[in-house]
Amino acid sequence: MPPVQDHPLRFQLSNELHARPFPTLTAGSRAIFLALKHQDATHPEAAKADLDHLIKLLDRHGAPHPQPGATHYFGQLGKHRLKWERHTEFVTFTLLVDGLGERAFDSSDFEFFPEDWLSEAPGLRITSCLLRIEPQHDTGVMREKMSEWFVRESLAASSVLDSSAIVAGDFHIDPAGHSRFAIFIAEGVGQGRTGRIVQRLFEIETYKAMSMLGLAKSRELSGRMGPLDLELTQLMEQMQTTGDDAAGQLDELLRISTELEGLQAKTAFRFGATGAYEAIVNQRIHILRELPWEGRQTLAEFMMRRFDPAMRTVKSTQTRLATMSERAMRASDLLRTRVDVDRSAQNQKLMESMNKRADLQLRLQQTVEGLSVVAISYYAVSLVSYLLYPLTGLTGTSKGLLTAAVTLPVVLLVWWMVRRIRDHSQE
Repeated sequence: MPPVQDHPLRFQLSNELHARPFPTLTAGSRAIFLALKHQDATHPEAAKADLDHLIKLLDRHGAPHPQPGATHYFGQLGKHRLKWERHTEFVTFTLLVDGLGERAFDSSDFEFFPEDWLSEAPGLRITSCLLRIEPQHDTGVMREKMSEWFVRESLAASSVLDSSAIVAGDFHIDPAGHSRFAIFIAEGVGQGRTGRIVQRLFEIETYKAMSMLGLAKSRELSGRMGPLDLELTQLMEQMQTTGDDAAGQLDELLRISTELEGLQAKTAFRFGATGAYEAIVNQRIHILRELPWEGRQTLAEFMMRRFDPAMRTVKSTQTRLATMSERAMRASDLLRTRVDVDRSAQNQKLMESMNKRADLQLRLQQTVEGLSVVAISYYAVSLVSYLLYPLTGLTGTSKGLLTAAVTLPVVLLVWWMVRRIRDHSQE
């Protein structure tokens, strides 16, 4: 029996599931994170530009290159470890550093990414984070550190993964331009679990930032949707009150419909991506299995109060845009029906007018035909009479009587010939 043939993508797709392992980290370390959004993710050269930018960083430290066309990389970068991932709209750089440093959340840590290298990035920074991993201390000590590091009003702190760690962050951007997260690891927690917590926090921050792009697009769109909604409402009111300019109203409705369809086409990707990113944020928070810590709000509660309203605004804008487009299309259909009915009435009147003209033409033709028979008969009778005049002497008949005798046959003959000519021309 011949061996079973594998699908050409079987191994590639299987390896993709295992290609992005979680980093391993211990208490007493830190991580620097950077996410760059493509300026034009749809450009065919975007992937190559991202990979070239990574290679420039690797070359500075003599690190090996990734495979051609790679979408992920993990390797040593000098004394530190670098994790790089390419997504549809953005790329992420995660630098894992041993030790806690002299100061907590020191902005100089970000200098591990060279300034000139950053200036050559093919994308724009969507977020950057500094994360600090410490062993768990006394509750009072951790509370004091959180008060020092984070904004109290926005601080979210919770116990995660069955009390494996306490995570804290305020989702603010500090004066150096970075977000901050702290993780206090319980004793005995493995490096793999610590790495998963770090990865989840970075994903929450990144996808939250990407989701908020939908809110910006929604606000931008609302400025145009208001006037369009007013124009659409006024046109529909005019349709109810007057139908004198149905064709002009239809042109206006088609213009509005076209613009609404254009807005939907331009925002479909962003709104769709926002919904997907929102789902990922909620999923990553759910996986952490949060429990409240010291009466602080959890990450889920923070998102419910601050993040969810923004996402509802995006969904509301998307729904409003779709509703306006449907209203415009329905109004266009109704107005198009009215225009068709008006045109049908005009066509009917035109046909009636044409029928009247045809009747008049027929009557005129019959009148002309009758006159033609008379005129032709008159000349024909005269000619026949001249031909038959010599017979008057032989027969003793007067010219008048002879003319009267030939008149009727000549008239009938002329009438018959005219009818034959008309019938032949109609065929």
